[in-house]
Amino acid sequence: MIIASIGNFDGVHRGHQAIVAAARAAAGAGGRVVAVTFDPLPVAVLRPDAAPARLTSAVRREALLLECGCDAVHVLDPRSGILAESPEGFIEHLRAVVPFDAIAEGADFRFGRGRSGDVTTLAAIGARVGFKTIEVPEVDEALSDGSMIAARSTAVRWMLSMGRVADAARLLGRAHALEGVVERGDQRGRLLGFPTANVMTTSMALPADGVYAGRAIVDGRHYQAAISVGTKPTFGSNARVCEAHVLGLDAALDSYGWPIEVRFEQWLRSQWRFPGPDALVAQLREDVARTAALA
Repeated sequence: MIIASIGNFDGVHRGHQAIVAAARAAAGAGGRVVAVTFDPLPVAVLRPDAAPARLTSAVRREALLLECGCDAVHVLDPRSGILAESPEGFIEHLRAVVPFDAIAEGADFRFGRGRSGDVTTLAAIGARVGFKTIEVPEVDEALSDGSMIAARSTAVRWMLSMGRVADAARLLGRAHALEGVVERGDQRGRLLGFPTANVMTTSMALPADGVYAGRAIVDGRHYQAAISVGTKPTFGSNARVCEAHVLGLDAALDSYGWPIEVRFEQWLRSQWRFPGPDALVAQLREDVARTAALA
């Protein structure tokens, strides 16, 4: 038996995980769960100017889907014309590629030309052509302020945009992470006594400008890290960057191109314009001390 689930799965958040869990339960020990997703994301093709930054790269998304219970991940190219198919044509196309016996989807699932199909449409098609539809309820998570919110990619992005990385982690089921390579920066951190790894990312969602406590993963080892996102306002107008001061890392930060993953765990403060380097260094010492205390 093959149970499929179609979606962007951006972030592979708690809601996505619940869908995979429902598919896994339906498939049983001898069945297979196949996630069907897209690269690039459909919105980047249909409305590129409105496409949001991604929560996970395609590689990271696949790894997370496999980790939470999928047996395989099948990737469709939305530029192939499949997005212009009617709901019936979309499912026919999909079943020719992944011959599923059942499909698990959330209540807000939409598919087919103009997003005209929904879970009711899916169930009707399944009744005609011979597959079962499993509707999975939304997953509500409690936030730090006591409110409840459905775990959705849009909600995760909003939390990140507000700097609420701990609440984003509640929706994701883990800390929001960025994977990139270390690139050469202006080396100002080194001159101040706080060398940083400048993390080059492409089209990935950064949290709001600020300083965060978190983790850095380098060569499989985990380190505490004070992470800055912003434009370095003390030193004039600069490009927005993500840089991490990695506690205990012996690697030479004057070498570049090596991979790093940074995880945002806790908001520390906003980005401030300091009167000069001495005041900034005093604050950086406090930021690092607070980061170290969170071990």
